[in-house]
Amino acid sequence: MAAGLGRIVMADSSGVDCAVSPPTMRTRIIAAIRKIPRGKVSSYGAVARAAGHPGAARQVVGVLRSAFGLPWQRVLGAGGEIKLRGDSAIEQRLRLEAEGVVFRGRCVDMKRHEFKPTRIKKSATRKRRTTKA
Repeated sequence: MAAGLGRIVMADSSGVDCAVSPPTMRTRIIAAIRKIPRGKVSSYGAVARAAGHPGAARQVVGVLRSAFGLPWQRVLGAGGEIKLRGDSAIEQRLRLEAEGVVFRGRCVDMKRHEFKPTRIKKSATRKRRTTKA
């Protein structure tokens, strides 16, 4: 395995080198969303932090709008508030209630249902710096 410019070059089983790009922001966000288990919720900001992009909550919204097959109902605003409006908000609440999520008024009981994902590594080739004592 050799490192190239912004990509990892690996030999496949036939011995031929094939390029593998490091995960993009979008793929890391999708992976973070997919890790949220049934009956748990996370905020847009927490998903962005777990994907390694703190402050990218709006990008999480963009990924949710454009990707299919994601558990979109499990991603909420800060404090457990449903940010969608109209029929979409009703559908999100019904889906969450079907998963066993409990609401306190208009917000999810975050103490009970918040999922705190671990951060997804940006690159497998990054080495940690060690300090010598």
